Amino acid sequence: MREKRRTFTREFKVEAVRLLSEGGKEIGEVARDLGVRRDTLNNWKRQAEGRAGLSAEDVFPGHGKRTAQDEEIRRLRTELEVARQEVAFLKKAAAYFARESRPSTP
Repeated sequence: MREKRRTFTREFKVEAVRLLSEGGKEIGEVARDLGVRRDTLNNWKRQAEGRAGLSAEDVFPGHGKRTAQDEEIRRLRTELEVARQEVAFLKKAAAYFARESRPSTP
């Protein structure tokens, strides 16, 4: 039977990264002390470094949630795509009506 996947709280991850950066210990030693895999701890460290300056909530949003910045980027990209579609439609409509308003040549 398959083992249940372990989950860790945001606070645990933040503390683990803090121990790694401030403790002066090697990553393997910290991982062993905390009972987590070395690669897991390394992933948390990279994630925290990549989102430096953000709150703990935004560094480790959890369960597929996006950070506030990622959510804003997603929303803006969606708005941009809608605006592009509207511009393309308006260009076609303007070309159609411009063609209709030209006088016919005999």
